[in-house]
Amino acid sequence: MTRVAVLTPDPADASYAGQWPGVLERLAGALAPSGIEVEPTPWTDHVEDASGLAGFPLVLPLIVWGYHRDHARWMRACATWAAAGVPMLNPAEVIGWNSDKSYLGRLADKGVAIPPTLWVDGPTQDDVDAAFDRFGSDVLIVKPRVSGGAWKTLRLSRGEPLADAPDGPAMIQPYLPSIETEGETSLLFFGGRLSHVVNKRPITGEFRIQVQFGGQYAALPEPPAGALALAEQALAAIDEALLYARIDMARGPDGQWLLMEAELIEPDFYLGSAPEGGARFAEAVKARL
Repeated sequence: MTRVAVLTPDPADASYAGQWPGVLERLAGALAPSGIEVEPTPWTDHVEDASGLAGFPLVLPLIVWGYHRDHARWMRACATWAAAGVPMLNPAEVIGWNSDKSYLGRLADKGVAIPPTLWVDGPTQDDVDAAFDRFGSDVLIVKPRVSGGAWKTLRLSRGEPLADAPDGPAMIQPYLPSIETEGETSLLFFGGRLSHVVNKRPITGEFRIQVQFGGQYAALPEPPAGALALAEQALAAIDEALLYARIDMARGPDGQWLLMEAELIEPDFYLGSAPEGGARFAEAVKARL
């Protein structure tokens, strides 16, 4: 068996203690038939010194949940791993810049379609009022640029006061009603090849599609028309040697697909909805070893 490391949450963060072991078990089960054994190790044990990762032929940062709540330490860790040449996939440099959603603006500059976005530092009521006028929308989304799992994400209607605003750099976008009617669609890529497609829909009255908010997931037999083209355009614009990528998208008011996120750090592969994806991931890992 070949042993690879899987980075896991900070042991001091009890909020994930009941969840991540199940994710690790699914990953281990997918990799075992290919002769690959996983060894969990907290990412917070390797922030200043990468020597503890030196003996592994591959390090997978697939369960680094909570990094968004300790972003300064996360960025130090990524710099440490990059400087030490840790054989990490996705690369340490990539998971560093991918942790700040301002990368979406850089992809938009390369022609990738994203929702209209106002980038602000510490959102204020004036920012929100200006966004309503700028976008001509009656509902907005306000979220931190460094976030995960819809953390501190707000949906505001016109005239509703801004409360509990996220601290620091944030993004304001018009709310996409298609989230409630069609959901969000994710295309999973392993080794640069499309593995599977999953549609995610919120429960009635909710706008967040994450499982902790009741999101309902279903595998699709193939990408909806136009979705693959946007995903491939986004990956080409990123232009990095990626082991895995989850490209999330939703339809805009005109029916055009818009990139919501390119998750390159610790994406849920949705193996519960598409178990065949596990074997494809294992194949991609084995090819890199």
